[in-house]
Amino acid sequence: MSAIIDHFQTITQIPHCSKAADKLLDFLVNFAKSRGYSVEVDEVKNIYIYKGNPTLCLQAHYDMVCMGKAPVLETYIEEGIMRAKDSSLGADNGMAIAMMMQNMDEGLDLEFLLTADEEIGLIGANEVAFDLKAKYMLNLDSEDEAEVYIGCAGGADLVANKADIYVDGKGTCYEVAVRGLTGGHSGVDIDKGIPSAIKVLGKYLVENEVTQLASIYAGERRNSIPANAVTIVRSEKTLEDDGDVTVRVLKESPKVLKEGEKVIKFIDVFQHGVLGMNDELGIPSISINLAIITADEKGGVQMEVSARAMSVEALEYLTESTAKLFEFYGFSVDVQDKYPAWKPDVSEFTNLVSEEMKGVFGKTKMMAIHAGLECGVIAEKYPSMKFASIGPTIRYPHSTREEVDLLSVERTYKVLLGIIGRV
Repeated sequence: MSAIIDHFQTITQIPHCSKAADKLLDFLVNFAKSRGYSVEVDEVKNIYIYKGNPTLCLQAHYDMVCMGKAPVLETYIEEGIMRAKDSSLGADNGMAIAMMMQNMDEGLDLEFLLTADEEIGLIGANEVAFDLKAKYMLNLDSEDEAEVYIGCAGGADLVANKADIYVDGKGTCYEVAVRGLTGGHSGVDIDKGIPSAIKVLGKYLVENEVTQLASIYAGERRNSIPANAVTIVRSEKTLEDDGDVTVRVLKESPKVLKEGEKVIKFIDVFQHGVLGMNDELGIPSISINLAIITADEKGGVQMEVSARAMSVEALEYLTESTAKLFEFYGFSVDVQDKYPAWKPDVSEFTNLVSEEMKGVFGKTKMMAIHAGLECGVIAEKYPSMKFASIGPTIRYPHSTREEVDLLSVERTYKVLLGIIGRV
């Protein structure tokens, strides 16, 4: 167990934010080669590591969502829980990588598929084309112990742009801000009642009859519930602090967007959050995250949203209806990084994984997750392969509150070794 945590600690000290993980890539390639494994790296920086004649492929992504002070991480442990000071931890998916490193230390005949840039749209998974040999793939990106995941949501990102001009404003200039909300994962945390800084800000502006928008910088990542939103406005009405909203007067007289009022109304009417539930699975069936908004004198307004659904049809409907809403408000829309849902599939492999899980935890259940696992994308490329997903308990990924239960890591690794032994 301590060896896995040591490996993870090593990973935390190597920068590996999405799109900036080359140092970790080099480290992992050298680590695997030094232990007698063959290594291939493709054009999008996916890593394929293998040895012997494996029947099992372990899969994870090696990039992380960097929030707060990340990629500078200072980890600490309290009562068996590991966190990082004022930053995301990267246990998603670094703890899986640490387990794989331990497997390599033990010299096991396995395949390892480490994908790049999962956190910004499953970019690496979409380009995987290695000659995988294994019959089974175990994804290690789930975040609840004792559960076997056999399905996941599909998703799409929408980027909307609108040109505008600046005109003279009237009244006092204010900075209106919402800062330091908890944030969270826009999939697995979307039903937990976590407030969106963008929606809190929009509601305040509408309730205080603010119509003059000079600039806005809101949200952090497409796949994170916004924790911060800051705007510069002008108002002839006096504005004051209210709950999570802070207000300060600025001694400026900026011009304002001609159609700023429409932007403010859009933020207020947008249905951020859970749009439908799957009662059988006990998870959202469809949701959308109003993730990022920027507008300043450099030109126009840009909004980014992440949509998720548990079926192809629902995702298609959500994507089309959201695009039409943007277009109604004068935006042009580009759909990006679309990825398929992984339809729940019970197989001999998922049953085997469940048996091993029950042997360690005394209980288990098969689940689907309202987030994008790479299994959906990879399964389309390798239709004869059987898939399942497991992982230790990780809370609040994609936020500065991210934490991992270290006892859960130990027990999940025991499950992993059981699966390896049987397969």
